[in-house]
Amino acid sequence: MSNVESPATQSRESARWRAITAVICVVLAALLTTPAAIAYWGQRTLNDTQRYVDTVGPLVNSPEVQDVIATRVTDAIEQQVDIDAIIKRVFSGVITDRPRLEQLVGPISAAVNGMIERQVREFIASDEFADLWTRANTRAQQALQRILKGEDSGAVSLQGDQIVLDVNEVIAQVEQRLVDRGLTIVQRLPIPQTDRQIVLMEAPQVKQLRTIYAFANPMARWLLPFVGLLFLLAFVLARRRARMAVVIGIVIAANALLVALLVGIGRQLFVNELAGTAFGPASAVFYSTLLAFLKRGHQVLFGIGLVMILAGWFAGSNRYGTAVRGTVTEGLESAGRRIGSAQSGGQLSTAGRWVAANIGWLRVVVVVLGTVILLWGVDVSLGRLWWSLAFVVVLLAAAQALIGASESPKAQPPLDAQPATGS
Repeated sequence: MSNVESPATQSRESARWRAITAVICVVLAALLTTPAAIAYWGQRTLNDTQRYVDTVGPLVNSPEVQDVIATRVTDAIEQQVDIDAIIKRVFSGVITDRPRLEQLVGPISAAVNGMIERQVREFIASDEFADLWTRANTRAQQALQRILKGEDSGAVSLQGDQIVLDVNEVIAQVEQRLVDRGLTIVQRLPIPQTDRQIVLMEAPQVKQLRTIYAFANPMARWLLPFVGLLFLLAFVLARRRARMAVVIGIVIAANALLVALLVGIGRQLFVNELAGTAFGPASAVFYSTLLAFLKRGHQVLFGIGLVMILAGWFAGSNRYGTAVRGTVTEGLESAGRRIGSAQSGGQLSTAGRWVAANIGWLRVVVVVLGTVILLWGVDVSLGRLWWSLAFVVVLLAAAQALIGASESPKAQPPLDAQPATGS
């Protein structure tokens, strides 16, 4: 008896292994999509200085952030200047002669303190501070890299179990503005280093974060493309590709919802962690701004998932999908036939025949072009998703109409050109 398998048996075995491989690919992709999305956000936002600065730049206009910095700088200055004592010392002789003038010390002191706070807030609302904010955040991003790499110095540094932001430059700028306006008593104040810093967060787990960073950072750039490759491989290997498209769409949409859930939980944990610090009032807006790229990303992921589900349903052999597909296809081809019939030169019919003969790979090219439009510049958004989807739909519809044009009836020759028939 021969041990050689028949072609039918080999075909069934190949199909079985293709199906198993497709399932493994889609399961792996499902497990890796959420970690890949978060890792890619971290790699793109936290590792890229320019993208980080562009992301947090709008925070300079946030009232919450301005208030936190203004309060800390004002308190740091006022704690080192006893305005009441200074005024009493200046007017000591006058107050001795006229004791009732001591009642003016309080209002004068309040006025001076008000001027200090007003100058601080005016500076923080100025373009000068906006430039300083950009420089500070550039240094902060670089300092974050140093912290994760184990180097503890810079505008943002790790001191014990605390990550702190140094506002020394802001204090120096405000002191100079006050001196320029005649308030020389604030010049070269001996402000303690602790008052020149804002505690961003308690960080007892920084050592663990450093370990994770050292391990994950090299993979973060390529993990998301690898997940995309797994989805593509699962689709190509699947015997029922329309059904696999639906499965992939469900997996992507589910992961998008999971990312949204994790972002929401992370926001609450972040706000709670900073609730007892000076940065607490601005923590929510800071978190939302820093994760803006990831939030747009999970919205786009959810949109892609829905598109995949609808595309698989439309292309599948299910009852309603088949009915809709038949109606749309017939409508487009009917329109193409009418246009082809009205077109006298025949070029449209010729183009339609070429499209009909090459429609398989043309559809693939259109989808690839739509994907390139979506991912160009790696700055995805829902708006770009809808534009790329519209581009794909319009081109596919035009191709289907051209196929209809190729079927348009040829124009009949005029009567006087028809051959005569025998009588």
